[in-house]
Amino acid sequence: MTTCSQEKPIPGTTLFDANQARKGYALNKMCFSFNSEENRKAFQADEEGYMRKYGLNEQQAAAIRARNVLQLIAAGGNAYYLAKFAGIFKLDMQDIGAQQTGMTKEAFRAKLVAAGQ
Repeated sequence: MTTCSQEKPIPGTTLFDANQARKGYALNKMCFSFNSEENRKAFQADEEGYMRKYGLNEQQAAAIRARNVLQLIAAGGNAYYLAKFAGIFKLDMQDIGAQQTGMTKEAFRAKLVAAGQ
């Protein structure tokens, strides 16, 4: 008989599983809405009201206010939907990488350049 074993978690990584999907449903639904320019403008005009409209909890709302992608992932955010949010504020992958490593964007960029040499 074969048994299923759970994979060991990767330290510092939030696994996006069914629990995280349920936890982040409202957040991800809101971020998906940013496919529409009209919705992006509505969010920028009244962030608090827009978050209430989608029923974000305080953990999710605080992460949105902080513009912190790692906190958003911990709050149930899916990276693909969060990219829609990050795009509103012109955050690119280097901004996100800097957040993930606890570095400034400039230090993270220098690390990338040094790794490529």
